[in-house]
Amino acid sequence: METVLNMLQDPNVQWVLLGTILLGIASGVIGSFALLRKQSLLGDAMAHAALPGICIAFLIYGAKSMSWFLIGASISGLIGTYCIQAIIKHSRIKEDTAIGLVLSVFFGFGIVLLTYIQQNGSGNQAGLDSFIFGQAAAIVGLDVQIISVIAFVLIFITFILFKELKLITFDPQFAQGIGLPTKWLNGLLMTMIVGAVVIGLQAVGVILMAAMLITPAIAARYWTERLDHMVVLAGLVGGISGVVGTLLSTLSRGMPTGPLIILAATVLFLISLIFGAKKGLLPKMVKQWKVKRLVTRENVLSSLYELSENTLKESEGKEIGSYTFQQVVELRPVSTLTLLGVVKELKKDGLLAEEQANKQLMLTEKGMELAHEIVLKNRLLDMYLMFESKFPVSNWREGSMDLLNGPKEIIDELRALLKDFGREPNGLFLYKKKRKIGKKGFHSAVEGSEG
Repeated sequence: METVLNMLQDPNVQWVLLGTILLGIASGVIGSFALLRKQSLLGDAMAHAALPGICIAFLIYGAKSMSWFLIGASISGLIGTYCIQAIIKHSRIKEDTAIGLVLSVFFGFGIVLLTYIQQNGSGNQAGLDSFIFGQAAAIVGLDVQIISVIAFVLIFITFILFKELKLITFDPQFAQGIGLPTKWLNGLLMTMIVGAVVIGLQAVGVILMAAMLITPAIAARYWTERLDHMVVLAGLVGGISGVVGTLLSTLSRGMPTGPLIILAATVLFLISLIFGAKKGLLPKMVKQWKVKRLVTRENVLSSLYELSENTLKESEGKEIGSYTFQQVVELRPVSTLTLLGVVKELKKDGLLAEEQANKQLMLTEKGMELAHEIVLKNRLLDMYLMFESKFPVSNWREGSMDLLNGPKEIIDELRALLKDFGREPNGLFLYKKKRKIGKKGFHSAVEGSEG
């Protein structure tokens, strides 16, 4: 810790750290829109297309100047973007092919210009080759000021026009229909992406700048479904990546800052991929496991209920017996391990009882009531799906499919269909008084023919 504190007192480290933090925040914010618009590779094309602009700016100005480099990179990046859009619009070439074509041509042209400058003896002094892989240590106070201004402008525009940018990202046709200048907004967003790219070229480089746009945004995507939250989280991930990468580079002496920033962002992405609250692998596995347990739980109760129905019919309504694990599995197959775990839960909840002597299962009174409700819902749903054209579209059909809480007229008609098909559960005995015989189960007479 003492080493880090001493290191942070170095003015050069402070400038580099501030520059990479601002770069990370701006890249994350702008990259969120690029990711959601499926234009992530466009940032890669812009970064490669910026190299010839930097070289031409150096040839015109004759010396290294961050201001001139940014102007040249911006113009070159915008020309590359226009070329991609023109190729897509006026030919049958797809977007990915157009991006690859422009990226290759512009980057190749940039390498030719870079080689020409170096062979003329002034390229190395200019440090132009550092723009390919980045050299954050070369950032000075003036560079940070320029990066800061551009980053704040990008963030401010995003804040002011957030609703408009959100609308053209998710529903451009609607945005055009309500009179928004969609072409102007699209052009502005492309310009903002170019701005985010060019301020990161010196720190991260042409090769890795696309990762600086994409990685924080996609890491944030695993934590939220809201764009405003995603933008904030992406900026936070980008800023943390800048801090971690810069500190690691300074501590390791000689390790490049740009690649370490990308590696830090990648680690945060992997953490998000595994633990992300909305789309992470671990929460998804837990959710799937819970759903599987719930389905198995309902299947076990339904199987025991149906077995009880059959026993009632065979015994002419005199008794309900107990059933083996094999009988339950034959109706609805389930793995032994899962079945044992679910049975243990159901016994704990007082829904099942088990005969220790022969390991047979039976429904308790509480279990029968719940099983009756589950079976009734499933059979009502079967009737609804069989005769879906007869029923109006209703809000209750979405979500949990809780048919018992649906419109009364629909429920009554579905119940009538169940009776016609002879599938209404023999469940009225659940709500009548029963006489219990020991702890083995229920013996009851079903009064009347209802259900």
